[in-house]
Amino acid sequence: MTMQQNTIKKKSVAKLALTSLSLSAILALSACNGGDNTAAEEPATTTETETETVAVEPEAPVTETEVVTPEPAVEAEPTEVPVVEAEPEAAAEPEVLAADAGAQLYEKQCKVCHENGLLDAPKFGDKEAWAPHLAKDIETLHMHSAKGFNKMPAQAVGDVTEAQVHAAVDYMVAAAR
Repeated sequence: MTMQQNTIKKKSVAKLALTSLSLSAILALSACNGGDNTAAEEPATTTETETETVAVEPEAPVTETEVVTPEPAVEAEPTEVPVVEAEPEAAAEPEVLAADAGAQLYEKQCKVCHENGLLDAPKFGDKEAWAPHLAKDIETLHMHSAKGFNKMPAQAVGDVTEAQVHAAVDYMVAAAR
């Protein structure tokens, strides 16, 4: 094998190693949202469009001798509509969680990003990193965590409820105060 072939072979091995490391990083990042990558994130690639053919019949020509007179409008007498009062909906019962539900979800799902600061996530217990987030009210933090915001993927997906996400947020906020 020549020296040039040996160099090319080393570059190919290096590219393969870089590709596998990149793939590993992508898989680790997808774990931040529980690995729930839905098709809604993929852009549509179909360029075909459907058209509908509609047959239009030509109108009959209007002659000069034909006169169209509009019919007079008939006023309807107002009728009374009975008012039905809706029964108030029963308030949904809050989900009862275990005392350590927040810690459990943090260990299972949140730790992937918040332990290492992936996707600019504030590190667990780092008061300085959490300060801008704590400046917002807790309801905003709950909503952003459950539904997603900026780089923070939605966490209330699959079998994870919003109440569990709120408990995990409360757990992380308590550690940062």
